[in-house]
Amino acid sequence: MLLLCVETGVAADGLPWFEGGRPSDQAHQAVALLAAAASHGLEPRDYAADALQQAIAQASHAQGSEPTATAQLEHALTLAMQRYLADVHRGRIDPRRFQHSGGPPHRDGFDPAAYLQAALEARRLPSAAAEAAPRVPLYERLREALTRYRTLVEHPAWREPLPPLAPGQRGRPGKLQPGGAYAGLALLAQRLVALGDLAPDAPVPKRFERPLVEAVKAFQERHGLAVDGAIGRDTLAQLRVSPAVRVRQIELTLERLRWTPLLQGSRMIVINIPEFVLRAYDVRDGRISVRQAMKVIVGKALDTRTPLFDADMRFIEFSPYWNVPPSIARAETVPRLRRDPGYFLHEGFEFVAPDGRVDASLSPSKLDAVIAGRLRIRQRPGPRNALGDIKFVFPNSDNIYLHHTPATQLFDRDRRDFSHGCIRVEHPVALANFVLRDMPEWTDERIRQAMGRGQSATLRLIEPVRVVIAYGTALVKEGRVHFFADIYAQDRLLDAALRQAAADRRRIALQP
Repeated sequence: MLLLCVETGVAADGLPWFEGGRPSDQAHQAVALLAAAASHGLEPRDYAADALQQAIAQASHAQGSEPTATAQLEHALTLAMQRYLADVHRGRIDPRRFQHSGGPPHRDGFDPAAYLQAALEARRLPSAAAEAAPRVPLYERLREALTRYRTLVEHPAWREPLPPLAPGQRGRPGKLQPGGAYAGLALLAQRLVALGDLAPDAPVPKRFERPLVEAVKAFQERHGLAVDGAIGRDTLAQLRVSPAVRVRQIELTLERLRWTPLLQGSRMIVINIPEFVLRAYDVRDGRISVRQAMKVIVGKALDTRTPLFDADMRFIEFSPYWNVPPSIARAETVPRLRRDPGYFLHEGFEFVAPDGRVDASLSPSKLDAVIAGRLRIRQRPGPRNALGDIKFVFPNSDNIYLHHTPATQLFDRDRRDFSHGCIRVEHPVALANFVLRDMPEWTDERIRQAMGRGQSATLRLIEPVRVVIAYGTALVKEGRVHFFADIYAQDRLLDAALRQAAADRRRIALQP
C-alpha cells in the first residue's frame, strides 16, 4: 500500500489518472514532474516520487488492478501533485520565519487542488505545472544555473584542494600578485575553465600571468570581491568553495523567489541585501524592465541588520530631520555628547519634547532626560545630516527607510554593511526621478532644489511604490552566475529550516 501524507491540498475524487483500468498519459506526466522536482531545487522524495513512479509503472503492466489499490494510488498521486504545485508556487517555508513584516505571507488565491483539477481537465498538466512557478526571468535562469552547477559536483577540478598561498611578511596572510609563482596554477586553471571564467583553450602560464589574471578578475566580479586580479585570502576562500555548496545556494535562492512579491505592482524597488544593490523596475504584462540600479549601504551584519520585508513607499522627505533612534541615542549619541559637548553644535543636534517643543541648548540634565525617555534628540537638515538631503519613506514597524548620506565614500567599498539598519542609496536623484515619474512637474532640477533648500518638506506620492527588501546569495546577471556572501547567515538558517521541515514531513508519512 502506498501512503503519502501532505499538509496542503485535499485529494479530489475522479481525477483522470486512470483510463480503461491503466494509468493515463497524465499519470505518467505527473510522476515525471515529481521525479524532476530537483530541477526546481525541490526534493523528489518529499513527494514519494520513486514510489509513485514505480507504482504507476507496475499498474501499466498489470493485467487488472484491484479497485481499492487503484483508488489508493490515485489518491496518493493527487496529494503528491497538490503538494508539489503548492511548493513550486509559494515555497515550503512560511516566510514570516525569515522576514519581519509581521503580516501574513502574500497570497494570490492559488489553490493547488483546483489548479490541478483544471490542468488535468484541460489536458495540459506539464505546461500548467511550469506556469505555477514564479513568472520572473531570474527564476528560470537560476534553474539553468542549477543544472549546470550540478554537473560540476563530480568535476575533477575539485578532487583535490587548491594549495595554500605562500605566507606574507611578518606573519601576514599571503597574497598571490600577478607575475608571482604558485604551485596550484594548473589546478586553478582547470577550475576557472570549469566555471566559465577561463577559455578552455587558454594556455596555462608558468607564473600567475595573463590569461589567468584576467580569469581571476572575472571570477572576483562574479563573487562580490575586489576586482584586482590578485589572489588573497578572500578570493582563495571563494575559489575553494565546492560546486555542491553553490548548488545549495541556488536552491535556497529559488525558495526565496517563491516567497518574494516581485510582480505585485506596476513599479517596484527591490534591494538585495547580500549584493548591496537596489533595482527600480517597471512591470508590464508580467515583464520586468529595470530602470535604475545603484549601490546601497545596509545594516551591519554584526548587530544592526536590515530586516527583510516589503511595504509601500508613500512619501518623500526633502531636507529631512534625523530623529535619532532611542537605541542609538542611548548607546552612542549621549555618551559622545558627555565626552565632547562641542559635538552637539557641530552636528546640528537639538532636543525635542513630547509636546513638540524644541530646545537647541545642551545640558547634562537634558541628556539624562534622553536616557529616561522624556526627551529625544534630532539632527537638523544640513550638510552633516546623517540622512543626507532626501528620505524615502515606506511606513513599517521597524522604522526602516531609504535615504541619502554625506558619507558617499563608503559606496566605493566592496562590502557595504555599515548602517544602523536603514538603507543608504548611491544615486538619490535618479531614485526620486523614478519614484516621481507620474508627477512630471518634479523635474531633476526641482528635486535637487528641494534637496538643497535646507528646509524640511514632505511630499506625498500620488501612487505608492512597492519596496521589497530581499535576500538572495545567487543571481544570474547578463547570463553569468553571481554568488554573494551570506552576510546575515540567512542561507544557513533557511537550509536548516528546510531540512527540518523535510524530516518532519517524512516522519509524518511513516506514521501508521
